[in-house]
Amino acid sequence: MKIGLLSDTHAHLNPRIFEYLEPCQEIWHAGDFGSTAVSDQLSAFRPLRGVYGNIDGAELRAMHPLHQRFTLEGVRIWMTHIGGYPGHYPPAIRQSLQVQSCDLFICGHSHILRVMRDKQYTNMLVMNPGAAGLEGFHKMKTMLRFDIDKGKISNVEAIELGLRGALKE
Repeated sequence: MKIGLLSDTHAHLNPRIFEYLEPCQEIWHAGDFGSTAVSDQLSAFRPLRGVYGNIDGAELRAMHPLHQRFTLEGVRIWMTHIGGYPGHYPPAIRQSLQVQSCDLFICGHSHILRVMRDKQYTNMLVMNPGAAGLEGFHKMKTMLRFDIDKGKISNVEAIELGLRGALKE
């Protein structure tokens, strides 16, 4: 199954995103949708799994949970918005990981694209797709795309969507 992973769209969807999402069976959004219109557009295009972020209001919080824990193709997944990264997890995340680890931990919030292993938690893969929107300090809008099949995560692609301040998309 091919997954398209976004975060921090902040009410903006670059039209090029849909070109990269075309081969995906599911879209995942790691929070800070910024508007219900973004969630609606994505879910109209492909099945959507998302979590709300710190800028998302009551309507988005009613549509998406704070945390998503699920298993897909034998991979245990935890997606949340403010999750940190290896050695820098918030205390509640760290405590939860000690009780129930996962194979793939996904978060957003930092606007920094990261894909790294955390050997402390059973070699868990940690992903943050960076920010796909126009708001924030990031220079390049980014997303991730990857495959999940029979317990394995493969073909991880970091996709650049253009400069944040570019007028033309």
